Amino acid sequence: MGPARGRRTPHRNAPEHARRTPAPGALGAAAVRAARLALLLVTAALLALPGTATAATPAGTASATAALPGTATAAGLPPLPGAGTAGASAGDGRPARVVVVGVPGLLWSDLDPVRTPNLWRLTGSGGAASLSTRANPPRGRGFICPVEGWLTASAGQRAGTSAPGCSPPPVPQVSGEGAVVPGWAQLVAFNADTSYKPVLGQLGQLVADAGGKVAAAGPGAALGAADKSGKVAKYAETVEQLGELTPYRLVVVEAGDLTRAWLEDGSGSGTGSGSGSGTATGTDGGTGAAGDAADTGDGTDRDVPAAPADEVRREAVAGIDRQVGAVLDRLPPDSTLLLGGLSDASDVAHLHVAIASGPSPDGSPYPRGYLTAASTRQNGLVTTTDLTATAIALLGLETPKTVVGRPWTGGDPAPGAGASGGEGDASGDAAEDATAAVVADLARENLASRVVNRVRGPFFGGFVAVQILFYLLAAAAIRRGWGGARALTAVRAVAAVSGSIAVATFLAQLVPWWAFPVPMAGVVLTILGIACAVAALAFAGPWRSHVLGPLAVVAGITSLTLLADVMTGSTLQVNAVTGYEPVAGGRFYGFGNIAFAVYSAGTILALAGIAQWLTSRGRRGLALAVCALYGGLAVFADGWPGWGADFGGVPAFLTGLAVFLILLSGRRVSAVRLGLVGLAGIGLITAIAVADRLRPAGQRTHLGAFVQQVLDGEAGTVIARKFTAMVGVTVGNWSLTLLTLVALAFLFLVLDRPSRWGAPALGRAYALAPALRAGLIGALTCALIGFLMNDSGIAIPAMALTVAVPLTLAACVRALRLAPPTTAERPSEPAGTTAPPAA
Repeated sequence: MGPARGRRTPHRNAPEHARRTPAPGALGAAAVRAARLALLLVTAALLALPGTATAATPAGTASATAALPGTATAAGLPPLPGAGTAGASAGDGRPARVVVVGVPGLLWSDLDPVRTPNLWRLTGSGGAASLSTRANPPRGRGFICPVEGWLTASAGQRAGTSAPGCSPPPVPQVSGEGAVVPGWAQLVAFNADTSYKPVLGQLGQLVADAGGKVAAAGPGAALGAADKSGKVAKYAETVEQLGELTPYRLVVVEAGDLTRAWLEDGSGSGTGSGSGSGTATGTDGGTGAAGDAADTGDGTDRDVPAAPADEVRREAVAGIDRQVGAVLDRLPPDSTLLLGGLSDASDVAHLHVAIASGPSPDGSPYPRGYLTAASTRQNGLVTTTDLTATAIALLGLETPKTVVGRPWTGGDPAPGAGASGGEGDASGDAAEDATAAVVADLARENLASRVVNRVRGPFFGGFVAVQILFYLLAAAAIRRGWGGARALTAVRAVAAVSGSIAVATFLAQLVPWWAFPVPMAGVVLTILGIACAVAALAFAGPWRSHVLGPLAVVAGITSLTLLADVMTGSTLQVNAVTGYEPVAGGRFYGFGNIAFAVYSAGTILALAGIAQWLTSRGRRGLALAVCALYGGLAVFADGWPGWGADFGGVPAFLTGLAVFLILLSGRRVSAVRLGLVGLAGIGLITAIAVADRLRPAGQRTHLGAFVQQVLDGEAGTVIARKFTAMVGVTVGNWSLTLLTLVALAFLFLVLDRPSRWGAPALGRAYALAPALRAGLIGALTCALIGFLMNDSGIAIPAMALTVAVPLTLAACVRALRLAPPTTAERPSEPAGTTAPPAA
């Protein structure tokens, strides 16, 4: 992930299905079915392919991991019916029960060994992670309310309410030992009409149908534990009132002091911002400023109070710790405890606490250290829907396809905990230090995500303004010759830096810029410094004298950086200003849309530079082979589920690459050839998606999930949601739209037209380096198709052009310096008449 990358390596201890390169598996007996699936998917893709996963499409929307065989039968509990085997013995390592403790609003920065000893001890005894509280809030609100968080945990899919603001969970109507959630039917009806279609009451219903008893303590817990009718068999206000926990298979407990402090006690006028008071190491995991909601861009509803005051928050967290202690005091030894901060407790979105202690789904204890899940593929990062999938897997129940999460598994061990993370691996002091390191690291994750949320808007605004200003100055230098040769030299250097900005936004994740005193200045200086370093490499060798030399170096670094990133876990994209935010929870691995745009443009332009170098030495055949081989690898990496997992990008990328290769070979791009290439791209991603669908459910990505949605008749909803998002981004993001128009105008109205320096600069560059024309047209083709096929809309061509146009400008300036100056010929005088003079 973003922070502490030098220490934590994603996937090192991740589950096998999250680390290995996915394989199609045995297709022999399923060949006919695979062909039928391919035809169905091709039909859907021709209508409207979905784009790469964004905030609208959670990663891993297929059914979750298949049922584990059996559950424990300790304490005399009978095996759950339908658990997969005839039952489990008390010694098989699986839990007899699962206890889910919901702590809405709890941050890692709230934990302290003195003020929160129970939470601290629980963290040290098991796995820990940041929790992305993905739900379905109303449009324009970026934070999650407690009711939304509880309903999402109940359904295992994003859920929401019709209310624009937040309110406390409704108090259940007690009936005998049980209770009924008031307004349940209205909640079910509202969510049934949303695009995610969550099945409320899924978790509680599964346990009840299998013959297990369910208990809930607290109003929020009733939402999470209720069955599909909104009923809970055993309900109490506190865990103490539940009494002995042994008879129950599923116990859900609400520790809602932060919720009450925020929504019920009216303490929103305080000076806190939900940041907590720091960890024992002095690391503040929050935003640390009053009124932080003002710059979130979350569309905060004025009826929702701000965060509780710091003192009120500390008291609420202490109350939560006491409730967790009460649960631990009553927890039978054959139980697994899952703790999650299911929602926000302020008008600012955060990453929250996730802890798992006890037997894991594979029967072994959760090791000390970090948690991960196949849905995120990121060490120390899980989601609320993963919590639901984990509880289901722990109880050995079959996971419905409507539950989109993946079970929590052990990730990297805690620092100093040893490979196994067992209790005997470290002394008491070392274990305490390891716990403190985990807490501080996860608090920094929240800090990084919050800072990215604040600086992203201003960064893009400034980036667009600077780009447009640069194009205007460059136009003056080229069209009118202002500044002479020195101005051209400066334009070339700045163009190389400008073309390096895109890759620098990802490489900046190697530096903890979010921890700088002024994060906005930190991110700008870090990105600018890295871009200058990349540009310096572009001019550092003999290639600087070639027309496409700097272009090839910058584009090559861009392509190789992002290729290596997706092959090693996509960590450079997490919390990058041009990447994806864990808080938003739209995507956690593979190629995001902006990264795809940068990657594809960089790849095609880099191949153009390599091809020009080879063809200038008479090696055209070798140039075509090298471009086809590396280009094929780049497209494959973009679509392969274990790496890029990008659906809509593959047809666009393959078409752009094919156009480049056709032009490079000296042939003409015809409509027939273009259509055949497009069909090949659709066929390629179809084959990958079908192969992904044929793997076990728990190992699929969203590619295989889309195939399942086609089979289930649900693909239309996904396509409509992505089309709406594409239109919304294109229409609503005026700054990127303006940047796209200005970049295209500069390319065709400045570089491609005669100027004070004579012939068009772009024409001169084409004459000296013919491969540039093929590369530029290929990159623009890819960007155009990507715009039409992905839900990020105008962001695709905008980011592709921020790579292509500045690097093309650098090549054009070099061409102007190499070619002799020319002037436009004066128009000739009108020819005189040959008729005899009039009399």
